[in-house]
Amino acid sequence: MTGFFTASDGARLAYSDQGTGMPVLCLAGLTRNMSDFDYVAPQLGGVRMIRMDYRGRGQSDHTGAATYTVPQEGKDAVELLDHLGVKRAAILGTSRGGLIGLLLAATAHDRMLGLCLNDVGPVIEQSGLQRIFDYVGRSPALFGYDALAERLPVVMPGFANVPEGRWRADVEKHYLETPEGLKLRYDPDLRQAFLDAFKGEMPDLWPLWDATADLSVALIRGANSDLLSAEVAAEMQRRRNDLVYAEVPDRAHVPWLDEPASRDVIARWLDLCQTAYQG
Repeated sequence: MTGFFTASDGARLAYSDQGTGMPVLCLAGLTRNMSDFDYVAPQLGGVRMIRMDYRGRGQSDHTGAATYTVPQEGKDAVELLDHLGVKRAAILGTSRGGLIGLLLAATAHDRMLGLCLNDVGPVIEQSGLQRIFDYVGRSPALFGYDALAERLPVVMPGFANVPEGRWRADVEKHYLETPEGLKLRYDPDLRQAFLDAFKGEMPDLWPLWDATADLSVALIRGANSDLLSAEVAAEMQRRRNDLVYAEVPDRAHVPWLDEPASRDVIARWLDLCQTAYQG
C-alpha cells in the first residue's frame, strides 16, 4: 500500500507500507526517495516493510530548506509510525537515513527494535562531504537517462562488477527525463539545507552511537567508501563488540544492499531484531 499522511506541521508526506510481521522502517539517502530500497525489497519478505519520502523528496511536499534537517526528518519518521499504529520498528538507514536512525536511538529509543547502518557512522569524512557538496541540488548538465548512465561509472569511482543495467535503473529512480534535460526528483533547496548543516565545527556524534547500547545493531560499509572510513568502522566495532558487520567489496558510497555481503548482514540483523520483537 502506498499513500500519504499529514505531519504535525501540515506537510503531506508519501509512504509505502507492504507485508506483514515485524515492522522495518527503511530510511533513504539524502537526495533519494523510497525507491532507494527496491533492490533489497525481495530480501525483506516476512517483515512489514515501511518506506517514506522525506519532505522535499519524491512525492512529498516541498516545505523549504529550513525544514530539511535530520531532527525534522526524524520527527516525521516517528509521526509516520504513529500514523500506522507501529509501536516499535527496526530501522534500516542508508547514509542520511542512518544518521536519522542514530538520532532516534538517542531521542526515541523506545520506538526502536534495532538499527542497521548502510555506509554511515558517527564521523563523516570530509572527502565524502565535498563530493556531495559538488552535486547536491544541481541538475546534471546532460540530456537523457542514457547519457547520465554512461557517465556515472566515471564520476562514481570505487564501484566495480556493477550489475548490468544498474546505473540506468538508478538514474531513472533519482531524475526525471524532460525535453529540457534531466530534472531532480527532489527540491533543489535541499542544497542550501545541506550546506548549512555542515557549516562550522562538526558535532560529536559518538554519543548517538553509544545510545544504541541495548539495540541490535549492524553496519554495512562499502570497501571503497569516502564517507565512512575503515578506522571509524573499527571504532564502532570496538564500542559494540556484538556489531553485525561486513565490508562490501567493489562498492563505494553507497552499497545497493543486494550484494551477498549486504544480504548476509541484513539477514543476521533481522534475526536478532525478531528476537526483540517477539520478546
